[in-house]
Amino acid sequence: MRTRHPDPADTAPAASPDSHSGRAVLLMVLAIGLLACMDGMLKALSAHYPAIQVSALRGLSSLPFAFAWALWRIGARGLLRVRWSLQLLRGVLGVGMMVGFISALAAMPLSTVYAAFFVAPLIVTLLAIPLLGERIGPRRWTAIAMGLAGVLLVLRPDAVGLSLWGGLAVLGSAFCYALSAVLVRILGRTDATPSMVFWMLAVMGTVAAVLAAPAWRPIDTAHWPLIAGVGVLGMLGQVAITEAFRQGEASVVAPFEYTALLYSVAMDAMIWGVLPDRLTWAGAGVIVASGLYLLRRERVHAEAEKP
Repeated sequence: MRTRHPDPADTAPAASPDSHSGRAVLLMVLAIGLLACMDGMLKALSAHYPAIQVSALRGLSSLPFAFAWALWRIGARGLLRVRWSLQLLRGVLGVGMMVGFISALAAMPLSTVYAAFFVAPLIVTLLAIPLLGERIGPRRWTAIAMGLAGVLLVLRPDAVGLSLWGGLAVLGSAFCYALSAVLVRILGRTDATPSMVFWMLAVMGTVAAVLAAPAWRPIDTAHWPLIAGVGVLGMLGQVAITEAFRQGEASVVAPFEYTALLYSVAMDAMIWGVLPDRLTWAGAGVIVASGLYLLRRERVHAEAEKP
């Protein structure tokens, strides 16, 4: 996802003055490619298993790698030094995010799901008003309104059918992601990034597995390589995003999250034989432009607040 698939916790580390922007951008493009491939595997699994079961497999498959990474970066004590209530809430939101996203993948092309999910940064901006006390000027309100109009172009829900439910699912997923991102801004003041990544996966995987247990379907032997790929690619993508934001300025690196749309279009064409129509491209363009404008405005505000 990023904007869907990059985990919000990965935006916490600040870039140092001597960061190499070119390398950071390459890391971000690589990370988004890895996560887009992971989402393609999730879409393939969603054709055989319920969305809640696939969500459990997503969290649990990456958990061993996240645990090893967290121990290496911060040690066992750092892993346990967290704000438990917010970590648990974020994990539950992760379940909602994954179930909605995977449900949308089962109903719509990957590129359409990605394009609609790009509304998440706009929702983050809206949620920051009541939860973080941030103020939004008329220019950012205009960008948000345009982005929401772009979502309507992408989804164009009819009165009945999969497009309606798929659209609602991806919007619900984007809302859960956005609320989780706001929580990360709060958690980032006290909790380390590796611990946030680990506990997000741990809670998400465990809660989803419990909910999926009554209707759990036996896993076909042929699907184990896909599940292993989800675990490896998901964790490699998280690490690459972390390094990208550590080595480069967020305002430079973050816009390259939108390369996910290009990856998704390529996979839709090569694997599923579908391509976005003109209205989907137009809507995606409006959403991306709105998101990029909001990123620019945040950078302007951040520079204005510097002493």
